[in-house]
Amino acid sequence: MKQKVLIVEDESIVAMEIASYVTALGYEVVTTVSNAEDAYREALEEEPDVILMDVNLKGAEDGISAAQRIKAEKEIAIVYITAFNDDKSIDRAVATNPAAYLTKPFNRKELAASLKIAAQNTQRNSAQVEIKIDHEFSYDQHNRQLLRGGEFVHLTKKEQELLSLLLDSRMQLVDIYTLENRIWPDKFPNENTRRGLVARLRTKLNHQFIETIPGQGYRLTF
Repeated sequence: MKQKVLIVEDESIVAMEIASYVTALGYEVVTTVSNAEDAYREALEEEPDVILMDVNLKGAEDGISAAQRIKAEKEIAIVYITAFNDDKSIDRAVATNPAAYLTKPFNRKELAASLKIAAQNTQRNSAQVEIKIDHEFSYDQHNRQLLRGGEFVHLTKKEQELLSLLLDSRMQLVDIYTLENRIWPDKFPNENTRRGLVARLRTKLNHQFIETIPGQGYRLTF
């Protein structure tokens, strides 16, 4: 099965050239779009393996903001192709954990290599898309969803972030400082806010798996 690529590019001629080249490399181009809103919609509907994302898009929202919205819903590999190489744009892009950041005019061999790496990483990650927690609970990494008996358990955005952090460090201590900075990067939460979030997630896990290390932090055990 061909791996799917979504192209987000606001210059139609450039979009056609990229699509032609990507198709020649053996990928399936699901569609090309020129703005962030269409990129978000198509990413969720088509679920491509890789998104080739221009930073400068038509409309109020740029490609990096679109990537942030998409990644909040689906873990899809992003390859940026842009004329912007200033530190601010690069720092914003890095925060979305892209597979690559290519500047225009891009080298076709670099694009081919970046696509290959992104697609292989996607394939590797999809092989272990579900984490088995116990006979009842599991975690769908692709959709960032907790499942209980095969049914999705509704998690708020903060609960998803906390569970993802604990899963990334399972069987290891996640200290309070790391937790608070990851979940609330723009503000300093009070102790009740942190404890309340942990308590709500613990309830949805049927009061299992999350161990509190007094005065230090938390650990996911399974």
